[in-house]
Amino acid sequence: MFILKNRNSISQIARLQSPKFRQTGSNCTLSFWYYNYGQSVGAAELQLLVDGLNHPTVLWRTYYNEGNQWLKAVIQLGRLPHPFQFSLEKISLGFYDGVSAIDDIRFENCALPPPALSCEGPNYFWCRETKACIDKLLVCDLVDNCGDGSDEDNCNPDLQCNFENGLCNWEQSVKDDFDWIRIQGPTPTVNTGPLKDHTTGTARGHYLYMESSEPRQFQDNAVLLSPLFNPSGNGTCVFRFHYHMFGKQVYTLSVFQRTVSNTMGWLLWYKFGNQENRWIRQTLYISSSKPFQIMVKGTVGDGFTGDIGLDDMSFLGCTLYNGKRNLPTISTTTTGTSVPATLPMNNCTEKEFVCRASGHCIQMSQKCDFRPDCSDKSDESACVMEVCDFEDKNQCGWHQPAFEQMSGNYFIYITDIFKWKLGRGAKLYPEQEQHRPLTDHTTCTEEGWYLFADSSYGEYGHTADLATPVISLTGPRCKIIFWNHMHGSTVGSLEVLCKTSNRTSKMWTQIGSQGPQWNRAEVFLGIRSNFQVIFRAKRGVSYMGDVAVDDITFEDCSPLLISGKPCTSEEFTCANKYCIPKNNLCDFVNDCADNSDESPTI
Repeated sequence: MFILKNRNSISQIARLQSPKFRQTGSNCTLSFWYYNYGQSVGAAELQLLVDGLNHPTVLWRTYYNEGNQWLKAVIQLGRLPHPFQFSLEKISLGFYDGVSAIDDIRFENCALPPPALSCEGPNYFWCRETKACIDKLLVCDLVDNCGDGSDEDNCNPDLQCNFENGLCNWEQSVKDDFDWIRIQGPTPTVNTGPLKDHTTGTARGHYLYMESSEPRQFQDNAVLLSPLFNPSGNGTCVFRFHYHMFGKQVYTLSVFQRTVSNTMGWLLWYKFGNQENRWIRQTLYISSSKPFQIMVKGTVGDGFTGDIGLDDMSFLGCTLYNGKRNLPTISTTTTGTSVPATLPMNNCTEKEFVCRASGHCIQMSQKCDFRPDCSDKSDESACVMEVCDFEDKNQCGWHQPAFEQMSGNYFIYITDIFKWKLGRGAKLYPEQEQHRPLTDHTTCTEEGWYLFADSSYGEYGHTADLATPVISLTGPRCKIIFWNHMHGSTVGSLEVLCKTSNRTSKMWTQIGSQGPQWNRAEVFLGIRSNFQVIFRAKRGVSYMGDVAVDDITFEDCSPLLISGKPCTSEEFTCANKYCIPKNNLCDFVNDCADNSDESPTI
């Protein structure tokens, strides 16, 4: 079908109407090819007319000359339960010069699911009237997948929100930069954001969106907080939501889970960049041994065509937390670990450490020495771990000292500084693999975790430190082994430092790109007391080069033990009564801890 120009009267309209359709299923899409070419060809739009609604919903628009070519339009219709038809309108406000045409209209996946003879198994739901057999994950998700509404009956309204009547029991964070906005119809900026909501598929329905126009700036955040939920126990809690990320300058949408109120918690999922003009369903599985909360964070890109939409958010298999309204806050020591509320009865002095289970006293020098001296190992619990692979998103005691001077834990919201972060290859977006590891070293997969200094932020020469808590004492053979990844055209440097109370010394350094692979490094520590190991990354001239570390191991680091037994014929008796292998004599290593094995008199 094409439009033939026939006169020059003001405000001509060419309208092409579809037959009337009764309803669609939840995965319905409409596609067609269109042609809009000419010097003054003007705009065209496709409207949805639903029985019972006075105002049409705009589904698609073309604004101007799009060249001498056929282009494809794909429109997400979704579940439309009421009779409807389409109207394709071409409006000329006077002089019209060009050709507008449409061809090859196609509907896909528009039928309701067919009836089934049986529907067995815990992962399926049998629709009451239509007898369709659908996935259990589609139950109580605010979408009538059955066609008779039975999959949305008897659902807990506290676990669902379609934003038709407000935010339900979700809340706007007060620690972000701006708020999500509830809206009907298209967002104010063209070529970004949704044209309609997901619940009704029309301009009548409401949804939330993040406005990215001024005064918003690059990387401003809008955070939405869920209600609190009980620990998930052995069951699985499922979070379903629909998001819309359309626009050339769309940046990121991310979902976090937290069990402590003054942190961002840990990242469950995120999506980067333009995902086209459609609502996309996302399902996340959540497990937690503590009461938890979900946070949805939208981040502004570097322009106004970056609006992000949210709709139809629901939980399945989760229970609301009926206790306190707030999660606990974390109090931190200089090691970044939480402080126990109470200690058992004990007779320890201030210079002694109290074992948490027994109340037993040990010397403070035995705390954080890579040897558990308490029965419950509590003397090593707030220390750096001997082996760290970061796989449980656990940083094993490694922390960033710079953040401790900042008030509370608000630093977690600061994104625009050069610092260490947990990362994985599965979260990279295109071209990041040119300067950040695509796989970790532990599992050699995209799902494995590592720690990296993110050069997307900061400026040339900025440093980011990653430190251990204070280590009390190490043995003579102690060394640290780690794997590092330094790849990219402007990668900076990585240093390993030893810091005591009054001086910091450099033990190892590497500068520049080392190739697109993990490289092993080994640094000898030997006998040291009351010190910290620090990894210091220095940023290069641009973002094209991140420094990463993985699989950090402290080997042979526990101090020497005096056994109380005489040394064997194969051993040397040190002046301080330690026994060491005779092979270790005169090897330039202070194995005895008092240098008696290196004495010139031997």
